Amino acid sequence: MLLSIDTCGPVGTVALARREGDGVERVAMTGIAGKTYSARLAPTIHEMLEATGARVADLVAIVVTNGPGSFTGIRIGLATAKGLAELHGTPLLAVSRLAVLAHKAGQPAAALDASRGEFYVGEYGAEPSERLLTRNHFVQLSTTLGGDLAVCERSAGELAPDATLVPPPTAVDALAFALPRLRASQFDDAATLDGNYLRRSDAEIFAQHGQR
Repeated sequence: MLLSIDTCGPVGTVALARREGDGVERVAMTGIAGKTYSARLAPTIHEMLEATGARVADLVAIVVTNGPGSFTGIRIGLATAKGLAELHGTPLLAVSRLAVLAHKAGQPAAALDASRGEFYVGEYGAEPSERLLTRNHFVQLSTTLGGDLAVCERSAGELAPDATLVPPPTAVDALAFALPRLRASQFDDAATLDGNYLRRSDAEIFAQHGQR
């Protein structure tokens, strides 16, 4: 049994799946409303496990989407995944939401609205990279990439009309993307695993301004 958690976006998802041959078979998936992650994530996981007759001890791996996206959502998802992994020494594997989006769309690049007139962009060619771009730089890059760029939000799609528009990535999509690493047992160290923020938090920015 595999557990996947994604609380990086405005709507979170949690999924349970089984390894079936070279793929995964979804057992259950449910959504979690934004701004309720701290109250609903752990109970939702418990309810899904109970409904399928499974226990935390039955999990052979946990996949967590660790950003970029909501700082609070990333932290809650990571903390929950780490806590569950620690209970029985369950292997933990983190994936980028940008990379999952690109994989879902079958494109070499993806973008997410980072708010404040900025965009997270990931390019997955010979030298994969993820960065934060201003609105103008994003528009310029999207013109170059055209349909090779995957987006899932109207705000990004309006600025990149030639991009490939797909539904937002889910916890099931994260499992599909993570499958090669799951097969190869390429897990992360839970003790050092951190969020893939790409941008500093407000607290860090405001603290720096205060020091100045």
